[in-house]
Parts: sequence; C-alpha cells; structure tokens
Amino acid sequence: MIAIIDYGAGNLRSVTNALVKLGYQPKVTSEASDVLNANAVIFPGVGAAPDTVRNLRKSGLDDVIRQVIRENRPLLAICVGMQVLLSVTEEYGLNECLGVIPGVVKRLPSGLKVPHMGWNQVKQVTNHPIFNGIADGSNFYFVHSYYAEPDDARVVAGTTEYSVPLCSVLIKDSLIATQFHPEKSGELGLRMYDNFLKMAGVEG
Repeated sequence: MIAIIDYGAGNLRSVTNALVKLGYQPKVTSEASDVLNANAVIFPGVGAAPDTVRNLRKSGLDDVIRQVIRENRPLLAICVGMQVLLSVTEEYGLNECLGVIPGVVKRLPSGLKVPHMGWNQVKQVTNHPIFNGIADGSNFYFVHSYYAEPDDARVVAGTTEYSVPLCSVLIKDSLIATQFHPEKSGELGLRMYDNFLKMAGVEG
C-alpha cells in the first residue's frame, strides 16, 4: 500500500492524481496504522511549517513519521514536508520542527523575489536511483519562501541556485525529500515518483 499522509493540509489531490496517472492506487489517510503498515509513505506539504507541525502533533502523526524514518522505511517528503523534518524553522519566529534531520529552515535572502515560484534546475550531487532517467540540471517546479539547511552536507543530494545554493533534494537512508513539487513538475516529476515507488518495491 502507498499511504499519503493527510494532516489537514497538503497538496493531497495533486499528489494522488500523479500516482493514479502512473497506475498506482494510493490511500490518503490520517490513520497511524495505515501509515505504519504501508510499503511506501508520501508526506506532502503546503503552507507554513509551524502550522504543519502543530497539525501533526494534534493528530499524533509526528511520532508516526519519526517511527517510519527510524525504522528505515521508504518515505518521500515534499516541500514543507521536507522542511519540518529539520530541527527548527525561522518561519514566524523560531519554531521547533520534528528534529529528524539536524538543521535550520531559513527564509530566502532579502532582495530576492519571494516566494521562489516557478521552474528551476536541480543539480544532482549524488548518484542515486531516485534520479534514474532524469538528466542532471533538469527543471522542477518550486513554490517556497523558506529553505532547508541541514547541518550534515552529506544528506544533500540535489541543489538549486536561487541567488544562494539551496538544498532541493535531501536523502538519508530510505528517506527522500524534495523542496520542489514533483506532482507539478510534468513528466520528470512523475518519473521521480515512479522511481521512488519502484525503489520501495511497490508495483503499479
């Protein structure tokens, strides 16, 4: 089963439609048992990181996500879903996140157009199956005002230039996270979802 985490926000319909287009049958769920029993988990994110963390805590899904990652099970986090995995965010002051990946979520530098919205290139820092069939420097679709800065540079698998180099793909064991939205990124975004699910052993 593919579980798409529903915590009261997130880009659920677009993510679901992308997976259905690929021939998969995901389940949108807020049930801990569904998430913990899934072969692959997708954690979408839209909106503000502090609100996301608050909603996750309210539903108990924060501990569920930590458990999935601790047990080294396939999880793909998207946009704000990626950001809240870090220690803290500067959004609306300094707010605690899930603390799975040590690091800080920072606001994009002043003087830039914020949010960073539209297509931008992703430079592949590591050779990983998530990039199978995706050329280095391919364009993906971004919408964000904050960016993740992990303490450990080794988890940065992709970078994107927006005046400063941003971490646009984060990988640690079976955890993969993207700052961009694969579901809004056309055929290459679909390819990335398909790569993730094939890595997880899910059949379409």
